[in-house]
Amino acid sequence: MPRKTTKSLERKVSPDRRYQSILVQRLINKSMLDGKKHAAERAVYAALEGAAKHLKSEDPVEVFEKALTNISPDFEVKSRRVGGANYQIPFPISGHRQQHFAFTWLVQAARARSGMPYSKRLEAEIIDAYNETGAAFKKKEDCHRMAEANRAFAHFARA
Repeated sequence: MPRKTTKSLERKVSPDRRYQSILVQRLINKSMLDGKKHAAERAVYAALEGAAKHLKSEDPVEVFEKALTNISPDFEVKSRRVGGANYQIPFPISGHRQQHFAFTWLVQAARARSGMPYSKRLEAEIIDAYNETGAAFKKKEDCHRMAEANRAFAHFARA
């Protein structure tokens, strides 16, 4: 199996039923537990509509896309062994990998909250991501801070 994802290995995700958005469908897939897609769909749609209503916006997908761009990382650090020492080397991230991290962090942060149903937790996390606060945004900031702190080792990336 190739190390890099080629076009032939890339999965095609069909758009969701309500908004015809591939991003919403990917969030539904990430939120799904034990194959219960209908339950995940209901929770995600409720969260998107609640977030849009709370932020006084007409389009829930627009709110979600802005929240997603706010928590998408631009850099990550990878561990690399150079001359007997391990260095954390910053690498830029692009495309699907950025979205993968954003979706994962959003769902993890929503699940980590407590005291309310999943749809409300996801709604709160989307609102926080939209406003550049919350656990998912903090995760992105930590990732960028780590990359910035290890910028001195960036020249090892080419080696």
